[in-house]
Amino acid sequence: QVQLVESGGGLVQAGGSLRLSCAASGRTFSTNAMGWFRQTPGKEREFVAIISRSNGRTTYADSVKGRFTISRDHVKNTWYLQMSSLKSEDTAVYYCAAGRNFLTIAGAFEYWGQGTQVTVSS
Repeated sequence: QVQLVESGGGLVQAGGSLRLSCAASGRTFSTNAMGWFRQTPGKEREFVAIISRSNGRTTYADSVKGRFTISRDHVKNTWYLQMSSLKSEDTAVYYCAAGRNFLTIAGAFEYWGQGTQVTVSS
């Protein structure tokens, strides 16, 4: 089993920055992809970013490309989402996820964090 613990959520003003962290523990050997998704009430979980555990390849949603950066730390077994130029529409609960395959579909990820609230005020 794999456990994911998220941190870094909070309240920021539009145009500001925030960094989310996801620390993994347990048997993570078979997880090849590390990602971030977000969700607002009544909406489906939306893909944000993903990074390959092995080679660092990244893919971003068009809505965050150029503003968000995903990265990983092998020593700490942790990955991050650096968010900048935040907009009110970025407000959501953000979830980190880990999965075996490099896919941008929420249903393809096996392990999930509990979510952290990000609120952007204008």
